[in-house]
Amino acid sequence: MIQDHTVDCANIVGDAKDIYRQIALTIGEQGWCVTPEFLSPLLVSQLRQETKLQWANGEFRHAGVGRGDSFEVNPKIRTDHVLWLENDKVTGAQKLYFDALEQLRLAINENLYLGLMEFEAHFAVYPPQSFYKKHLDQFRGIGARTVSAILYLNSDWQQEHGGQLRLYTNPNDPECYVDIFPEGGTLVSFLSARFLHEVLPANRARKSITGWFKRRE
Repeated sequence: MIQDHTVDCANIVGDAKDIYRQIALTIGEQGWCVTPEFLSPLLVSQLRQETKLQWANGEFRHAGVGRGDSFEVNPKIRTDHVLWLENDKVTGAQKLYFDALEQLRLAINENLYLGLMEFEAHFAVYPPQSFYKKHLDQFRGIGARTVSAILYLNSDWQQEHGGQLRLYTNPNDPECYVDIFPEGGTLVSFLSARFLHEVLPANRARKSITGWFKRRE
């Protein structure tokens, strides 16, 4: 796991608002933040089990690129599967996660004045050897997605499993990046329009909740 530029929830003294504020300030300083143990292991396990059940029920679809008329499924770019989460159909575990992200939204707005209005998210499953090539999270010509937030749901993830999120931290140097392994409970957040990133192949299934804080289009 990346050791620098992280917010360690276990070492923050004070109430939960301190955690959200520290994440917001770290995003403000460098544009990205890694937060281990953002959720309790029990809640992460519940979300992971929901992902497994819905996958087994065939509810996931091949992920695509673009939107509207430009949407397409292109296995040369990405080979993951997604299931969008609907606010009016969330489970108890999903609601707890959404409640935590709402507190983070408020903290980001209070400290960074980004005007975030809402959060959208989907479950993502990467079967073994799946990938997502280098990309930005904002659609071309549309700036609504402002802060990306990825929560990993994997259990007992080891570095030899692969599946890193490779975040390119300097747009002028393609060799400048950090690799973040998808360890369960870790939240990765970053400015959607600033950082190119990719998902490297893993030798086991890789699960997460991927979402975006949005401003009004």
